[in-house]
Amino acid sequence: MAADDQTMEPEIIYIPDEEGNEEEFEVVMKFEVEDSGAKYLMVVPTESDDETDEVYAFRYEEDENGEELKLYTIEDEEEWNMVEETFNTLLEQEDEEDA
Repeated sequence: MAADDQTMEPEIIYIPDEEGNEEEFEVVMKFEVEDSGAKYLMVVPTESDDETDEVYAFRYEEDENGEELKLYTIEDEEEWNMVEETFNTLLEQEDEEDA
């Protein structure tokens, strides 16, 4: 087996919950939708009590330095369906590349 020399540290972000407590999430994927130019990220909680990996999606914008993210919840069903379809397609492509 070959050693993976390009082991990357996971990108961690903190998102406040309804009560203002910051929760830690790992970014699993970022992508941009070409038609709209909107950017999205998919995150999973780093501390999960259950066995299922729940994935959350947010539309985001970066500040001019690319350092700070502003997250927006996806409330439109049509936008959510597009994000979910894009995410699944990208996951399939990654699986094919890893095979």
